[in-house]
Amino acid sequence: MDIERTLAALTLPEKAALVSGKNFWYTAAVDRLGIPALMMTDGPSGLRKQKPTASAGDITDSVQAITYPAAALSASSWNTTLMRQLGEHLGEEARAEQVSLLLGPGVNLKRSPLGGRNFEYLSEDPLVAGKLASAYVDGVQSQHVGVSVKHFVANNRENQRFTASSDMSARTLRELYLRTFEIITKAAYPATIMTSYNRTNGVLNSQNRHLLRDILRDEWGFHGAIMSDWGAVADHAEALKASLDLEMPGKGQASVDEIIRAVQTGELDVGTLNKAVRHLLHVVDKWRPADTAGTYDHQAHHDFARKLADDSIILLKNHQNELPLKSATTGKVVVIGELAEHPRYQGSGSSHVNPTKLVTPLEALQDTGLQANYYPGYRLDESETDDQLAQAALDAAKDADHVIVFAGYPAAAESEGFDKNSILLPENQTDLIGSLAKLNEHTTVVLQNGSAVEMPWIHTVAAVVETYLAGEAVGEATWDILTGAVNPSGHLTETFPVRLTDTPMAPTFAQDPRHELYSEGIFMGYRYYDTHEMHVLYAFGHGLSYTEFEFTNLNIKQSEHGATVTFDVTNTGDCAGQAVPQLYVANHTSHAPMPTKELRGFTKIAVEPGETKPVTLKLTRQDFSWWRQGKHRWQADSGDYEIMIGQSSRDIRLQTKLTMDFKNSPAPVTDETYLTNVAWNPRLLELFKQKVIAPASQAGTSLLGATDADGTPTILQDRMFLNMPLRALIAQGVPADLIEDFIRAANAR
Repeated sequence: MDIERTLAALTLPEKAALVSGKNFWYTAAVDRLGIPALMMTDGPSGLRKQKPTASAGDITDSVQAITYPAAALSASSWNTTLMRQLGEHLGEEARAEQVSLLLGPGVNLKRSPLGGRNFEYLSEDPLVAGKLASAYVDGVQSQHVGVSVKHFVANNRENQRFTASSDMSARTLRELYLRTFEIITKAAYPATIMTSYNRTNGVLNSQNRHLLRDILRDEWGFHGAIMSDWGAVADHAEALKASLDLEMPGKGQASVDEIIRAVQTGELDVGTLNKAVRHLLHVVDKWRPADTAGTYDHQAHHDFARKLADDSIILLKNHQNELPLKSATTGKVVVIGELAEHPRYQGSGSSHVNPTKLVTPLEALQDTGLQANYYPGYRLDESETDDQLAQAALDAAKDADHVIVFAGYPAAAESEGFDKNSILLPENQTDLIGSLAKLNEHTTVVLQNGSAVEMPWIHTVAAVVETYLAGEAVGEATWDILTGAVNPSGHLTETFPVRLTDTPMAPTFAQDPRHELYSEGIFMGYRYYDTHEMHVLYAFGHGLSYTEFEFTNLNIKQSEHGATVTFDVTNTGDCAGQAVPQLYVANHTSHAPMPTKELRGFTKIAVEPGETKPVTLKLTRQDFSWWRQGKHRWQADSGDYEIMIGQSSRDIRLQTKLTMDFKNSPAPVTDETYLTNVAWNPRLLELFKQKVIAPASQAGTSLLGATDADGTPTILQDRMFLNMPLRALIAQGVPADLIEDFIRAANAR
């Protein structure tokens, strides 16, 4: 397509139609110019292409597709290779269904465990979310299907999501909530980005010129199309002026008419409209659908869903090697919990998928070789204890060799569209787990949930396996881990607090219908818990294995541009496994509030028993930078840092100090410069001695004349004077002309 020629040939009504969605899932077509309609569909964890007969609001009437693990689980793989393969599988399926744009991935951060959509998001950390999402985007788009990265930006709660304002400092916005999108935009070149419903600092995101134009387009160089979430546009003309390109799903002819009217009245400049149309024409030209519907290997894709879940499921606790269960030695097993028979394997809302082949844990149990009986134990649709069901389970557990309890939330408790009020499991499940653990010390809990949960029973059970929402292969993958057919290698991408009240936003989350105040600032997730040395249930990055890993030989090569970190990982156990080394950086030099440590690199490696593998992770200047609000820029400060290598934010195995010199231009010296900054800088100190101390001493200025036995001026050792600005020395009797002469010399180049 000749974009400029086509743009020139379009009429005003046709342009107005192109910036407004059609029939809920399509862009507008212009047949006379050969512009086809593009179909888009939900699909962060599986294709949700609605059937032609389905009503717009029916989320369940969709074509059959593979239900992959929800992002909460797949992100726990920390595996960029698998995330790219996930994208490739989704792209292949979308292409076969003649879909042009897949609406995903969802990359908003998990600020609070109450967030109703946390199951659909990747992490509480922007680096993890950014790197994994970039791999996913690369994979989808390699199959000639575009993506829509969502939801831009700070969509961290569901209550009043259409109107509430996410209110935060510029530094918080930049370092956390925008950072994920920045990584993806610059690394993966997504076809489109979707604006979220909420406001940011009072401005509706679909109309937020600072976010859409100043940052996304001008600063980051995003050239794709910007579209709205469904119903997120309040004023279409204002949104276009702010750099939105496509309103979805559009309001039919009313949307076209309002754009025509806005242009005719001068409210909307035709040049602004042309920019939006040009972006959309590029998208239409690049992401045209396949000419005919295709097919794909459903069994092979189901097998990949199982592989991804295998790689992601997290072994949280394994007291005295309770797991794995081996058919030859395990003895009598009792399986308890309705979720074994009717699993929670996917999220609710727009990510709901019609699975091709759901395999429940109860069905998959038949292939394990274990001798096991099943008891429901509780009713999933109730929170009160069913005494008959509970007692039958307890009776069976008394003489069992191992008890496996499946526990989690019903679908109605976690969904897009509303936030949770608690992170405790339903009362009947919590009570049952506690009672079972008292009866049988060999009790394992298998969780099916969308986000972090409280575990008041944690010290009484032997093992805990976190499967989150594991997709249609939930049964097969769960038993793969429980039996040791697969060595668990998943690690948490969010912190599990001991109690909801431990979270920094607990008193205020979703309390104000109009405003969500991010009062914790950059101290969110592990940045908060680690800095405040708070006890947590399970730390960010935590995950156990059936083997052990040793980290050794830390080496760092640095330059003014960053550093290269190398170390060795050795499997010291007796089975093959995958390690997830995590690199954290502590900033000990910047004069701004800093977390104790921040994740700045990670990888995943497979290591055989007794094998040692080298790991190399690179740090750039950006990894040492923070957002300087007053100067509106990233700043990397020369000085002392600490490099830490661990298997979680709390399990640090190697660490060393590092002094970085970024060759920054020195800050100008003024009369507000403190004497301590002069004393610690060799060049300034020498100048100060020449320009101030020597002449002042000769003139008999008593303040600067006093020295110790070594002849060092006492003032440069006195903490009270060191904590004074230069101008305060004048008040102490130092001649003003000497201070002025020093400042001129200090700033001379």
